[in-house]
Amino acid sequence: MIAAPAFEAKLCAPADLPVRVAALRRPLVFTNGCFDILHRGHATYLAQARALGASLVVAVNTDASVKRQGKGDDRPINCLEDRMAVLAALECVSLVTWFDEDTPIARILDARPNVLVKGGDWPVDRIVGAPEVIGWGGTVHSIPFIHQRSTTALLEKIRRL
Repeated sequence: MIAAPAFEAKLCAPADLPVRVAALRRPLVFTNGCFDILHRGHATYLAQARALGASLVVAVNTDASVKRQGKGDDRPINCLEDRMAVLAALECVSLVTWFDEDTPIARILDARPNVLVKGGDWPVDRIVGAPEVIGWGGTVHSIPFIHQRSTTALLEKIRRL
């Protein structure tokens, strides 16, 4: 019998997040998103986020949460379990959890990160959880895009072909 891949140990139910996060090295970095079709922009962004601390927690929108964002009727392309597994397989990611709400504030409060990060399309003053993280002495960063990639643009290209 073949054992489950080691990266599956990085998958974390929201109820277990406070205990699992307590075992991670600090400073702890937190980010969130859909991560529907993982591309170079995602990989670069996640590696940059991790470089801001010793551990990286990624909270992923559930399928229902993605649908409420209005990204398209066929989104997400990949189901939550698949999106989480691909993220967990990345070396820079320490833990992957999910949220069904419209924002990740509950996971942010559970994780109490030292560093909160979003991509360059998010100004710091609009990042959910920024006041809370700053309030407990943490920092908030909007990481500029190096590679202009998006799942939406990739899907448009595929559909044109």
